[in-house]
Amino acid sequence: MKILITNDDGIDAEGLLLLAQAVLAAGEHDIRIVAPAEQCSAMSQRITLREKLLLRKVRYPLKGVKAWSLSGTPADCVKVALEKLYKDDKPDAVFSGMNFGYNSGFDIIYSGTVGAAMEGILHGIPSYAFSNAAYISNDLAIAKLPELINTLLKKEADLSGIWNVNIPGCPEEECKGILWDRRPAPFQFYRDNYDEEECDDGVLLSVSGIPYDGEVDISTDIGALQRDYISVGRVQNMILGVDYDRR
Repeated sequence: MKILITNDDGIDAEGLLLLAQAVLAAGEHDIRIVAPAEQCSAMSQRITLREKLLLRKVRYPLKGVKAWSLSGTPADCVKVALEKLYKDDKPDAVFSGMNFGYNSGFDIIYSGTVGAAMEGILHGIPSYAFSNAAYISNDLAIAKLPELINTLLKKEADLSGIWNVNIPGCPEEECKGILWDRRPAPFQFYRDNYDEEECDDGVLLSVSGIPYDGEVDISTDIGALQRDYISVGRVQNMILGVDYDRR
């Protein structure tokens, strides 16, 4: 399959490399990477309109994988890739991630990782977002992603939304398995917190997210992650959820 991979943490992010390695381990796929040149978290589906974009081919540390950096947002990366690299033959799938930190609950709305995947389905391409626990070992993701990717790619395409995958921060031997069809929890996993610092012009605010520590129903993405399950669920695009001819 032809698979476009992007992310929001940037072209040099470890999670991007781990996702590309997992795709290679899952099968003999044709992989192209177009990722932001810089960190672009929490940009949702923002696109660039009034600035020039620099598309630059880069050397990537995976044999056979072609990669480019773009001075734009995750959604820009998908748009530019489809217009410049896949103009005559669009990819079979768009993979976004692997994000540093969960994209669950209401945080999904802000996510550049999810935004890039949503851009993929706007172009009629099955799309998938992958996220991992922050500041935790990647061993579980490395072990489970290839098989999970194969399972996802075999599912019937549904272009009303994306598949959203979150991997818990537990050792591989403690993971209880995969829970499918998890719905987004109805709140933010990373609660807003602003540290204040006085300055001449007012108050400087530094934002940091505080992880939610209350128990959540296991039917949700956060509830599954709390119990050491890999959470997989559908996130629908409100517009594409309408039944109409997409010619």
